Amino acid sequence: MPQQQMKIIQDDPWLAPYEEDINSRFDRYQNKLSEFKDIVDFASAKNFFGFNYDTEKQGWYYREWAPSAHALSLIGDFNEWNDQSNPLKSIGNGVWECFLDNIKHGDKLKVRITGNNGTIDRIPAWIERAVQDPVSFDFAGQLWAPKNPFRWSDNKFDLGQIKSPLIYECHVGMAQEKEGVGTYKEFEDHILPRIKSLGYNCIQMMAVQEHPYYGSFGYHVSNFFAASSRFGSPEDLKSLINTAHNMGIAVIMDVVHSHAVKNIAEGLNDFDGSNDHYFHPGDRGNHPGWDSKLFNYGKTEVTQFLLSNLKYWLEEYHFDGFRFDGVTSMLYFHHGEISFDHYDKYFKEGVEWDAVTYLQLANKLIKEVKPNALSIAEDMSGMPGLCRPIEEGGVGFDYRLAMGIPDYWIKLFKHSSDEEWNIEEFWEVLNNRRYGEKSIAYAESHDQALVGDKSLAFWLMDKEMYFHMKKEDQNIIIERGIALHKMIRLITLSLGGEGYLTFIGNEFGHPEWVDFPREGNDWSYKYARRQWSLVDNPNLKFEFLNNFDQAMINLIKSNEVLSQNDAEKLHVDHVNKVLIFKRGNLVFLFNFHPHNAIPDYKFFVKESGVYELLLDSDQGNFGGHHRLEIPQQFHSFAEDNVDKLSVYLPNRTALVLKRKTD
Repeated sequence: MPQQQMKIIQDDPWLAPYEEDINSRFDRYQNKLSEFKDIVDFASAKNFFGFNYDTEKQGWYYREWAPSAHALSLIGDFNEWNDQSNPLKSIGNGVWECFLDNIKHGDKLKVRITGNNGTIDRIPAWIERAVQDPVSFDFAGQLWAPKNPFRWSDNKFDLGQIKSPLIYECHVGMAQEKEGVGTYKEFEDHILPRIKSLGYNCIQMMAVQEHPYYGSFGYHVSNFFAASSRFGSPEDLKSLINTAHNMGIAVIMDVVHSHAVKNIAEGLNDFDGSNDHYFHPGDRGNHPGWDSKLFNYGKTEVTQFLLSNLKYWLEEYHFDGFRFDGVTSMLYFHHGEISFDHYDKYFKEGVEWDAVTYLQLANKLIKEVKPNALSIAEDMSGMPGLCRPIEEGGVGFDYRLAMGIPDYWIKLFKHSSDEEWNIEEFWEVLNNRRYGEKSIAYAESHDQALVGDKSLAFWLMDKEMYFHMKKEDQNIIIERGIALHKMIRLITLSLGGEGYLTFIGNEFGHPEWVDFPREGNDWSYKYARRQWSLVDNPNLKFEFLNNFDQAMINLIKSNEVLSQNDAEKLHVDHVNKVLIFKRGNLVFLFNFHPHNAIPDYKFFVKESGVYELLLDSDQGNFGGHHRLEIPQQFHSFAEDNVDKLSVYLPNRTALVLKRKTD
């Protein structure tokens, strides 16, 4: 038990009634950690399980953990799929092994397992590559051991220089304009330069872990150690990451440890025939909303499998951290299907403590392996301490996604006219985060882009985007949409957190949703792509939104705004829909009014001096009316014993000022 009160309780007295619960979760973590002599060594099980080459014996050991299985046999190209050639023997503790000296790089294989559920051919649990037959669509494991391993050249990349993540969320398969599946190499050659030009310093890659159904967006994982082969080879992915690093861009993996595909043929479900192996038995092992399987985080072997998975991706592929999917679902037995309206919901009611401990261990391991690696939680519950150090009573994440922000924008567009917008509410929503816990703010992610929902641009402009996006075409809906699209991105970025995220294509207002090939759309790729020709066409207005995104990102980055303290509210004007605040060394002015353009608008500033106009969303190259000139300076003046500025503040316009220090 800790000798003194945990820091998260010192910082938040409302947590005092839950001191015992917070201490208990820390004790559980310490007790579990003490079971391992060294967590990094514990998470190195990939060096034992799966396929490992023995240089002295010049052959391969293959090992599986399958405690309830009756017999295992490795079959594949190397033995003409004969299950009598390479049986595995039990070596204790539920582990089986065999040695092979006749298998080679590229051989396809499976393991034939006899258990209480019969005899079934499975893909090895620790396989590093799984491939799909183009005719039968059957998946098989593949030994991947090229004679010439990939040669990294990213040793000069310094992850520690990224103080505030500006994240470009992306999916390799849908990143090209063609109606088909994009590749790692195409992404490296054609998309990374776009991201670099925009100024983002991180990419967050979706759908990396192998998944049998492309339309799952990568969230029904079957083979946790295998990079999806539908996008190319492991070397292709490594090349993509290597190139990103040499551009100064970190690469975060969207890791799925919250659940797994239920498929028997491709995945881990009922692997040893016991219905109590990697996942919980019975109903507890099934996710009712996702039609998938739930890990038993209380089992040491499962914890080792998942921790080893994290270490593998960090070391083998040089990933720079993880965005943990479905954290809310992991944290609670009810998977977050309640209203979190009382602190009891975080500590007393339905908390999956084994999952909490696993996430603490995961964050501990990540920092041990790669100290500057990023760890981001997709959590909508707001569990206190989730993004605080474990030693302070937290769970150890660096950031949580600010999932309430995009929900707020959608609610606003659906239910309120522009004249009804509450500017004070903007301030409150965008600043609504726990003290000492960092957030990644975003106006939209892939969730908002999926079919059945609408992207920010489509909420604002809807079908008019199909007919009125030519630059010479005047349309009041498009004009409003472009103005607000810029303002909402900027206010979200500058006020909503300590990091920022956008989804691929949303920087230029991609007009269509994302819908992967499925039976319901005749297996079409029409909406599983990004139409770069729209933003590259100089005759279309998409270019304006892209130009603004580039200017916005680079201004925030060059002034290190997101690493500064919380914003300071300077002025709120409900009548004119104006919000003005200071963050870092920049002053942000937002006029959301539909038509009130205000000359000589006066407001308080904290410091006297000369202020330069650095960014104006109304500029012509951003699709605005160009009502102000850049460069332009504003001189403060004294009025009513305070320092003020006076500016021309156009309607539906955001301005960013910076005080000169020369």
